[in-house]
Amino acid sequence: MATLATASMTDTATRGTNDLPFMLPGRPKMRYDFAKAWRHFRELVKDKENTAEVFPIFEALPWRGVYDAARAFLSTERGQRIRASEPSLVTILDDHEALRRLPAGSVGQVYCDFMEREGLSAQGLVDELEKYRPANSRFDDQVDWYMRRLRDTHDLMHVLSGYGRDALGEQCVLAFTYGQQPALAHLFLGYAGAMEISRRGRVKVPIFRAVREGHKMGKACSRLAEMPIRDVLAMPLDEARRMLGIRAARYYPEVHAKWRAAGIDPYDLLAAAQQAA
Repeated sequence: MATLATASMTDTATRGTNDLPFMLPGRPKMRYDFAKAWRHFRELVKDKENTAEVFPIFEALPWRGVYDAARAFLSTERGQRIRASEPSLVTILDDHEALRRLPAGSVGQVYCDFMEREGLSAQGLVDELEKYRPANSRFDDQVDWYMRRLRDTHDLMHVLSGYGRDALGEQCVLAFTYGQQPALAHLFLGYAGAMEISRRGRVKVPIFRAVREGHKMGKACSRLAEMPIRDVLAMPLDEARRMLGIRAARYYPEVHAKWRAAGIDPYDLLAAAQQAA
């Protein structure tokens, strides 16, 4: 069976009429570089706010099957229909005026609440990532559209999974994302972050179980990037979770409850650790 590296770039099954090629020549092969990942991780440990060290880790520990996943999706009529109707998720997700017209309790309304409360935007994530993206890594093809959707659904995963932006919530979302798009970097950073959280803890809580549960939830969930996002946004949140196969997390809220009972703010673990030192 041909792999994407050798498949014809003019495959009509993955081209629309008057449209982009599926995958342009010159895209890098997805290979692991464990030495590079470890080198940048050591620098990240020295300064956890240095996000510039995160992106090389993802380059070194990529999702090796992403090109094949893109081809499998985009070779279908459904995939091409979604691509035609949703050329840019950023445009959809940042149009809060339109999302606010959706019914109360819809995914779109909850998403707006989350993004506005956290001071986030879909474009802001793009801008942050583009700082570290090499100019020669930009390709005007259908694979680029697919990979942008993998990126742009990050905050929507927070909303649908129920994981917040606290330290543990971010590790659980990384593990959830690994279940959706298995780049080793997601799993590596998720568990490395969980180890750092457990090191700071003053009470015994199931941190690693929470992260492992996030991984299982993401794996059981339909791949969000391959869903019609406008339809998902219009659905009641509980209905969307049932449709996607997302069940409520058990260990994440349990950890939060135990931390709060011990006087620890889950959203300010660093301050709690400093006070205990």
